[in-house]
Amino acid sequence: MTQFLFRDDSYLRSTAAKVTAITPEGGIVLDQTVFYATSGGQPGDSGRLVRADGSVVEIATAIHPDGNKTAIVHVPAPGAVLPAAGESLVAQIDWERRFRLMRMHTALHLLSVALPFPVTGGSISEDRGRLDFNMPEAPADLAVVEAELNTMAEAAHPVTHEWITDDEMAANPDLIKTMNVKPPVGQGRVRLVRIGSIDLQPCGGTHVANTREIGRMVIGKIENKGKQNRRVNLLFAN
Repeated sequence: MTQFLFRDDSYLRSTAAKVTAITPEGGIVLDQTVFYATSGGQPGDSGRLVRADGSVVEIATAIHPDGNKTAIVHVPAPGAVLPAAGESLVAQIDWERRFRLMRMHTALHLLSVALPFPVTGGSISEDRGRLDFNMPEAPADLAVVEAELNTMAEAAHPVTHEWITDDEMAANPDLIKTMNVKPPVGQGRVRLVRIGSIDLQPCGGTHVANTREIGRMVIGKIENKGKQNRRVNLLFAN
């Protein structure tokens, strides 16, 4: 198991850590990490591991091995010299990239408020994101939706997280907005992300602490992906 420090503090940029294992594929497992692993439409963090002698192992991404949500594997860039199990080092994320992902992930939560339809899929990148909705028709006036999004962001809603038990999650299915991706259960508890009084939903991703940090957004192309499926693209205005 790996301790996921980003779950409690998504602004933590580095941490001391110890190598607990090297996978057969050459991935690096640490006892604790600030690296988010690819899941829920959010890509894994990139960054570096700084060894005691000052040498650096560049990390291309982070993943959950074989769907194991309790561990994170740091995938080194090709040609990297791997550390040894038991070695102490410092893990550092690419903060500029992470912060843009945090902003976009939080923005997509707001999009799910502005368009209150079941979500069938989603994806996040540094400059854009998208949600697929079970929505028969595209909104008639995108300017109104875009204005609502930016009003919510500028209102400076606090973004916090809390935990509920698996049983509490099962008793509150209306919290789940995604049709195809269910919250991870079986570990005893589920993490909820709350945005002021406007949104509460299970999510394991990283988010900004205040909606004003998102910045201005623009709605991009809306794509028809099926009889009831509409893909809504979201971009940063800058």
